[in-house]
Amino acid sequence: MASELNPRPRPIAAARRLAAEATGAFWLVLGGCGAAVLAAGADVPGSIGLVGVSLAFGLTVFTMAFAVGFISGGHFNPAVSIGLAVAGRFPARDVPGYVAAQLVGATAGAGVLAVIAGGHPGFELVASGFAANGYGAHSPGGYSLAASFVTEALLTAGFLIVILGATDERSPMPFAPLAIGLALALIHLVSIPVTNTSVNPARSTGPALFVGGWALQQLWLFWVAPIAGAVVAGLAGRWLFAHRDADVSPGPIGDMPIERMADERR
Repeated sequence: MASELNPRPRPIAAARRLAAEATGAFWLVLGGCGAAVLAAGADVPGSIGLVGVSLAFGLTVFTMAFAVGFISGGHFNPAVSIGLAVAGRFPARDVPGYVAAQLVGATAGAGVLAVIAGGHPGFELVASGFAANGYGAHSPGGYSLAASFVTEALLTAGFLIVILGATDERSPMPFAPLAIGLALALIHLVSIPVTNTSVNPARSTGPALFVGGWALQQLWLFWVAPIAGAVVAGLAGRWLFAHRDADVSPGPIGDMPIERMADERR
């Protein structure tokens, strides 16, 4: 999801880039959903609660962006890949392969989590919800379809803006994984009560495949809303982060023209 130490993948073998994306999505589901399923229940001693789960999701992206971001760009999320393509930061021809790899990784992560959780004698996968995303009767707080759609679309758009800005060459890019990971943690703090937080169709698909039933019936929203938000953010990012010779930074480095800033960084 996040990206982004180099939003345009270097000429690294396609198989390695896809493996990196699958690995990142696997880690996100195992770490984030694993925290929700294994460590946040009311009957879990020392439960980490909503704050702990939010932090866990942020840490998965933060750690994997550093670990494999230089290989694939570190998207780990179909909405991120699509949004970056719309923004002109990622080749559109590579989107289908990335999305497929992300789905494979997320499903594998959910599968491993199901095996681990199933080792507890009292665990019932379907009854637990298995960290699946939902709205209406399956929203943690009972939020409506409309509220859930707006939440997912808007927060995904915000996530993409953070990614696009944090990975711009004018931004202090070494901090990009931290900014992106913290943004994802913030998103979870806001939206876990609404939808259990998706902003990532692959993350939603993995658990839904194991829960089945209602989770699969409601899965469409967690594809449509995040992608819609990502597309809007990608289009907005084309203007917001456009490189123009007249751009001047108002920040702490003074009124230095952007082209001079780039030259000095080299």
